[in-house]
Amino acid sequence: MSSLSRFGHVIAGEPVAGQRWMPSYDPYLGEPWAEVAAGTADDVDAAVSAARRAYRDPAWRGLTPTARGALLLRLADLLAEHAEQLAVAETRDNGKLIAEMRAQMRYLPQWFRYFGGLADKVEGAVIPSDKPSMFNYTKPEPLGVVAAITPWNSPLLLTAWKLAPALAAGNTVVVKPSEFTSTSILPFLDLVARAGFPPGVINLVTGTGAEVGAALVEHPDVAAVAFTGGEASGRAVAASCGRKLIPATLELGGKSAQLVFADAILENAVKGVAGGIFAATGQTCVAGSRVLVERRILPEFLDRLSALAKGARMGDPMRDETEVGPVTTRQQLDRILGFIEHAKRDGAEVLIGGSRATRPECGQGWFVEPTIFTGVTPSMRIAQEEVFGPVACVIPFDSEEEAVAIANGTRFGLATGVWTRDLARAHRLAATVESGMVWVNTYRTSSPMSPFGGMKASGLGRENGAEAIRHYLQTKAVWMDFSETYPSPFVMRL
Repeated sequence: MSSLSRFGHVIAGEPVAGQRWMPSYDPYLGEPWAEVAAGTADDVDAAVSAARRAYRDPAWRGLTPTARGALLLRLADLLAEHAEQLAVAETRDNGKLIAEMRAQMRYLPQWFRYFGGLADKVEGAVIPSDKPSMFNYTKPEPLGVVAAITPWNSPLLLTAWKLAPALAAGNTVVVKPSEFTSTSILPFLDLVARAGFPPGVINLVTGTGAEVGAALVEHPDVAAVAFTGGEASGRAVAASCGRKLIPATLELGGKSAQLVFADAILENAVKGVAGGIFAATGQTCVAGSRVLVERRILPEFLDRLSALAKGARMGDPMRDETEVGPVTTRQQLDRILGFIEHAKRDGAEVLIGGSRATRPECGQGWFVEPTIFTGVTPSMRIAQEEVFGPVACVIPFDSEEEAVAIANGTRFGLATGVWTRDLARAHRLAATVESGMVWVNTYRTSSPMSPFGGMKASGLGRENGAEAIRHYLQTKAVWMDFSETYPSPFVMRL
């Protein structure tokens, strides 16, 4: 028997131990700190069956939208009370800064408040009829069992992005977290139970994507999939959903550009660019890894950005003063270092960083030095592929048109940052860059009220905002005839 803490599944409101276990690593120490159940297709079937029963049970299906909203609001209050506990759980498991996790967990309740309030604001419509004896209306209905598959970089936040609208719409959910960060959702589910959600409305199965994720997406009783993760996995999910003819929401990352113009407030632009790629150790889907700078300010910009990145405090993510923490997994560490070496072979020049961090304060953890490449051309692999680490490639431009062409010159289209004091330019770029989100004179901010998602290979659909709940609903049209006689049954009623 292992001496490590063990975290199992939660099915129909009850903890379920695994038959097999896999280690969960502390990224700062570089060693296992817990074990997580390695689920199977049988576990998935049990969880989906529980969710299907809960979906049909009057204890959930019989709730009014207002009552569902009240449950979400109650959960929001509990999350606010336990924000510190959840923040510590997140940092221990994925290595992100405790300062950022505290901010995320304090803001997390807003998703459940927003969609709790929206639950009884979703309306059907009365359709104007060209048939005098007929009344036609629509009503939105839930889909059924939703599979929520989440990544390792912000486990609870991105779970909330899926759970809150899915539950507000009246669905039930099976959550499959990343096999690398599966522990923080357990205290979250304790709060779900305390809030009063009926058993089986939210279920948890942990395990690998190849075994648990695939079985969940392919399950015949799963009615929709909400997925955040890598592009290759997202394409596989989309293909499976296409075969089953069920909807999928896919957020697949990007290769986002930050465009810095000469008229920008340089200090703000430097901070925004640094935050876009070095905060969270670059492990964000919206990481602004392509830094496009107007050539005439390039030397000063690089001096300032390099100084800020070099001075960033690395080390224990549990310490409030730490600014750059470890990479979440050993596999990702090796992947980032591989990208760095490939960029060097391609001819990119290392301005700072370019290696694994060996500072004493980093211990045996999985750290990468904040890295800036210059001499990068737009076609290089480092400028085209998502690295998901603290690696920025700087590309100069001479005109607005050139900047837009470079920014749009990838298969991704998640986010764009624009740094300028020219209001007309800001609006022009917001219209011409090919990305689902544009931040002007800010970067890496989100809200439950604003849609989040990308274009091109960055995914399908939107999370957050009022339109997100529509991804978890289907429209039913109802026709009523009030005439006293029925016409010929052999002719369509047009």
